[in-house]
Amino acid sequence: MELRNLAYVLEVAKQKNMTKAAEVLNTTQPNLSKIIKNIEAELGVTLFDRSGKTFKLTDSGASAVGQFRAIVESVNDLHARLHDISTLENGSLLIGLPPVISSVFFPRVVAPFKKKYPKIEIRIVEEGAQKVEQLVRIGELDLGVVVAPVEDEQLGTVRFLEQKLFAVLNRRHPCASDESVALASLRDDPFILFPQGFSVRKHVVLASNRLGFDPSIAFESAQWDLLAEMVASNMGVSFLPEAICAKVVNPEVRLLPLTDPVIPWNLRLIWNKERYVSYAIKEFVRQAEDASGMA
Repeated sequence: MELRNLAYVLEVAKQKNMTKAAEVLNTTQPNLSKIIKNIEAELGVTLFDRSGKTFKLTDSGASAVGQFRAIVESVNDLHARLHDISTLENGSLLIGLPPVISSVFFPRVVAPFKKKYPKIEIRIVEEGAQKVEQLVRIGELDLGVVVAPVEDEQLGTVRFLEQKLFAVLNRRHPCASDESVALASLRDDPFILFPQGFSVRKHVVLASNRLGFDPSIAFESAQWDLLAEMVASNMGVSFLPEAICAKVVNPEVRLLPLTDPVIPWNLRLIWNKERYVSYAIKEFVRQAEDASGMA
């Protein structure tokens, strides 16, 4: 039984449709169907229930797919190890960053790493911090940057930046002339927040709940500059990390340290310790550690 054929079974199980699986695998539906039938004949079991509109795994098929997946992952891991070279003359990194973090993390770590190792391909995936952590855990991302705390013991972490959240107010807001602002004093204001899945939103909402109120969320955006512009238009109040506040230049906006409580914004670089850690990942982590000293 060829390794490639195991991958064919896995794709049919994933797509639940022979035609779609054939398209993904760049083969014909009749050829794929023949391969699956040959595997079933070799194993002496039926892997898929074909009676419905979609292909469903039989009990035997579910058991076989679990074993096939382990075999394919093991062989892929072996190929990765054999292909990897310590000189970092080739390779790739897939890094997940929440949009609010990208402008902070990229110039400090990604750009210097790319300059030092120009042949390493770096691809950036922008997702909320919770999604980034999930994708690193399941191996779909090599590295990610999230907001602490990181409680999953499967993940390795490196401190990158430790700051706090600021309140973003319109200059006409009653608290705009203060040196700082308590979260409770903003309870009656419409909140303009990042979408679900973003750590800034999560921590602001949790802190509000601990103070005994549910914030009224008027608008959402994944773009920090749009949040600031909506505040400038007097549509509500928002919250941004300290490092991002330095980029807000609109004269209609006031940026005040958030107090009572102070909400930390501590960034961590994460990777999956239980998967193969390539030379590129190790070197990127090392450079992130060095960059944290400049934070």
